[in-house]
Amino acid sequence: MTLSYQQLYTFTHAVFTAIGCSNEHATTATKALLSADIRGIDSHGVARLSGYVRLWEAKRINANPDIRVVYETPSTAVVDGDSGLGLVIAPYAMQVAIDKAAQCGTGWVSVRNTNHFGIAGYHAMMALNHDMIGMAMTNASALVAPTFSIERMLGTNPIAVAIPANKQPPFVADFATTTAANGKLEILQRKNADTPEGWVQDAEGNTSTDANILKKAGALLPLGSDREHGSHKGYALGSIVDIFSAVLSGASYGPWAPPFPAYVPMPQNMPGKGLGHFFGAMRVDAFRPANEFKMHMDNWIQRFRSATPAPGHERVLIPGDPEREMEAIRMQEGIPLVDSVVSDLQQVAEKLAVIWPKD
Repeated sequence: MTLSYQQLYTFTHAVFTAIGCSNEHATTATKALLSADIRGIDSHGVARLSGYVRLWEAKRINANPDIRVVYETPSTAVVDGDSGLGLVIAPYAMQVAIDKAAQCGTGWVSVRNTNHFGIAGYHAMMALNHDMIGMAMTNASALVAPTFSIERMLGTNPIAVAIPANKQPPFVADFATTTAANGKLEILQRKNADTPEGWVQDAEGNTSTDANILKKAGALLPLGSDREHGSHKGYALGSIVDIFSAVLSGASYGPWAPPFPAYVPMPQNMPGKGLGHFFGAMRVDAFRPANEFKMHMDNWIQRFRSATPAPGHERVLIPGDPEREMEAIRMQEGIPLVDSVVSDLQQVAEKLAVIWPKD
């Protein structure tokens, strides 16, 4: 089934309104969530909408949060999200970082007491229109075993960096610190397909290709898959995200991070409040004239694009290229939904008395 962006927007907005979000918050959440679908990151878009509804039903999401800055300096802040949707709290916090950068050159915001915020790239890209470099990261459900461990201690903990250019499209890197994000496992599960080697391990720490291995006490692997291929680096990156997002803000970290599935029990003896995020904004002209920088970013991008491709490859990509190209296609041709996601969303529509769009 394929639906237009506007059809999915209307439906998703209605769902967020039905669970009690204000019109403003429903609009913010819908734009953040659908940014994943139009950029081709299907694992983090409407496929997750029912998960947010289940968290709300479990009283783990506050549809009308009192989002507030609880500590700040001229260039830093800590935001408490009052258990609200991360899709709403994250844009609020990123705007705080942008506002502080406008005054001080850079702005840094750590967030506690929040939930899953969609794709990190959406929030980092908020800085682009201000001639700023944006950064966004978040900790997540503990599904990842550190190098040499069989315990699940970290989340997929993504990092996103968005950098403006002049005539060229912006550089946008948005990646999990695991070999593959959990959402990619979910996509394979819907297709009854196996994972590639190096994505996951079983409960005893042996390599596996079972897309359902997390349901059998297995774990995702850090970026690099194993020690010989650099998993210690992915482990370190995921740890940095966890510390910046949660230890720094007062959120729960490591194995105590609240799980996204509502049916998974909350960890015992949680050391903080909810999930955590971390955002940064850097005004380009705090370092060099913005036009000069963006001209050189164009030069950087053009030179990398002109790099000689390896055999079997047509061209060298710049981070953000595949998502930008997919956005152009899907805004024109619509967003494809697999049958299992359609069924899931139709159940949400029936439960909340929301009109499901026709194909």
